[in-house]
Amino acid sequence: MNRLSQESSPYLLQHAHNPVDWFPWGEEALTKAKKENKPILVSIGYSACHWCHVMERESFEKEYVADVMNEHFICIKVDREERPDVDAVYMDALQAMGTRGGWPLNVFLLPDAKPFYGVTYLPPQNWIQLLNSIRDAFTKHYTELANSAEGFVQNMLLSETEKYGLKNQPSDYSEDNLDAMFEKLKTNFDTDKGGMDRAPKFPMPSIYKFLLRYYDVTQNPEALEHIERSLTRIALGGIYDHVGGGWSRYSVDEDWFIPHFEKMLYDNAQLLSIYAEAFALTQNPLFAGRIRQSISWLENEMASPHGGFYSALDADSEGIEGKFYIWTEQELKDLLGQDFSWFSSLYSISKKGNWEHGYNHLHLTNNIKATALKMGIYSETFEQDYTAVLALLHRERSKRIRPGLDDKILASWNGLLIKGLSDCYGALGDETYRTMALRAGEFIHTKMSTEGRLWHNYKGDKASIVAFLEDYAAVVDGYLALYQITFDQNWLSRAQALCDYTIVHFYDSNDGYFFFTDSAADPLIARKKELFDNVIPASNSMMANNLYFLGKILDRPDYLEYADNMLSRMQNLMLTDVQWVTNWATLYCCRVTPTAEVVIVGEYADQLRKDLDRFFIPNKIMLGTVTHSDLPLMQYKTDINGKTAIYVCFDKTCQLPVTNVEAALRQLGGG
Repeated sequence: MNRLSQESSPYLLQHAHNPVDWFPWGEEALTKAKKENKPILVSIGYSACHWCHVMERESFEKEYVADVMNEHFICIKVDREERPDVDAVYMDALQAMGTRGGWPLNVFLLPDAKPFYGVTYLPPQNWIQLLNSIRDAFTKHYTELANSAEGFVQNMLLSETEKYGLKNQPSDYSEDNLDAMFEKLKTNFDTDKGGMDRAPKFPMPSIYKFLLRYYDVTQNPEALEHIERSLTRIALGGIYDHVGGGWSRYSVDEDWFIPHFEKMLYDNAQLLSIYAEAFALTQNPLFAGRIRQSISWLENEMASPHGGFYSALDADSEGIEGKFYIWTEQELKDLLGQDFSWFSSLYSISKKGNWEHGYNHLHLTNNIKATALKMGIYSETFEQDYTAVLALLHRERSKRIRPGLDDKILASWNGLLIKGLSDCYGALGDETYRTMALRAGEFIHTKMSTEGRLWHNYKGDKASIVAFLEDYAAVVDGYLALYQITFDQNWLSRAQALCDYTIVHFYDSNDGYFFFTDSAADPLIARKKELFDNVIPASNSMMANNLYFLGKILDRPDYLEYADNMLSRMQNLMLTDVQWVTNWATLYCCRVTPTAEVVIVGEYADQLRKDLDRFFIPNKIMLGTVTHSDLPLMQYKTDINGKTAIYVCFDKTCQLPVTNVEAALRQLGGG
């Protein structure tokens, strides 16, 4: 057992039995490196990472490899989900070295923690060779390594303004600019299979969110076509778990067929939001079905008893990637009996397998009913039979050895899920979803908050690690969603307190953006800012959206000014290559046309809100009360002769109040 046995991170605990003398990231390891003048190896991964497990099995569990590592290096293991700040700094360094990033991320540092070399996965023979080369270089060429490391650090210390030439642009938000962004983005569309034209294929929620808002502004049918194509293929492909619900991390191919089988909370949280909006827009029953099944999976497999949600399910079980999810032809024959014939036709099941080693993975490319009709296997009872077979497979699969569960609870990812559940509640009206969202919100407020600030991680009845900007950004977004599905102003007060905290402790007035780390956190070699949207949007783009919408709800001009200044400086990047800044572009969409301010006052405020929320109106804020409220936008607004009233306003100028949703939709331009 090494020092990692004292940690709470499931990923670090996986390495607690390695013969490598691992340290967790912290002062003990860094001080030891300086004292002994040894290079540092920082190895970064996460519990659901398949290649992290492979490298552990092949190298870190082997005595002869550990002997070299222990003799010549101070070895530090980092869970990137617990310490995204450490991961971001050294991932930047790796990419500055000209190496493609990924995990496991293995970076070699000087004793002062400055990086000089890095790699991702290596097989054991190459790893041993590299360790020996690094040892020799550290002994014989220290000056060259130090100069190289200093260069990487200086590059990281450049401000975002310097690095990307950011400058304030005139705030003339225009539909022409939106069209230019879309035209640039669509050059990368896969117009056959959906998503972007590349492999592996990642679901990119912020791209779909932008397209939904772009369509709302312009009604450009190309945008809607690509959204529907992409979401349909992601819902039907092997990246989705047809038996149990939920999406895997990404598809290794261009067909959404074979995934890396890990399931991450952040992917599923964001995809729930996207499918909820897409269902509200299209009323496609496939989208609603995927929402319901995935939330059921989350409730059954990812929910903690206290209301928060766990982080991930591993890709591997019994040492084999995806084994929990795949089937041999004989297994299915034995289970399904007379249903095997039509089911095997539907999913192209064969003895050879549609994947590897004789295994079959469930995957479709077209609507289930349409596929069955085309194959001549549709009957009056097909849909009931199909549902029954999936339920049977689910029961049988539950007997298998399950993939490992990463049971830490992260504030950021739970914030994303609160938003996702709230959006699903809005689109489908299922009260279970509102209850789940509220429980998660209360969990964060009671267990992961102290005196107006957040903790990043919760495990073993203990909150730990000073929260990062991503935590504040996602939780504020979640709290705003909770207010707008409950009209409970406590959520607004909590969101405002967290926003105010970030402005004091994260905001860089020189650069106009927020640092990723709290000013009270232990310093690293560089204090980074996150500007570019990836699978999870950049924490700065999330904060800009939060400040805009919270500024609207609270009538806070200072919040609105922060948001507009941040957005305007991103305009050139949006026009140059929007695919990396699409969450910024979603906010741009909301600035091209006025944001609707919908105020509902009266006894039936919640019922009318629920009815109105079913419609796709993304550029709006919702406020309401049964009696009265001191919120500025609700001043002097009352019910109408005892009837609950809906006020539709733009820029604080309101139309005549109405008492039914149909009339409000007409005022909003949707009826």
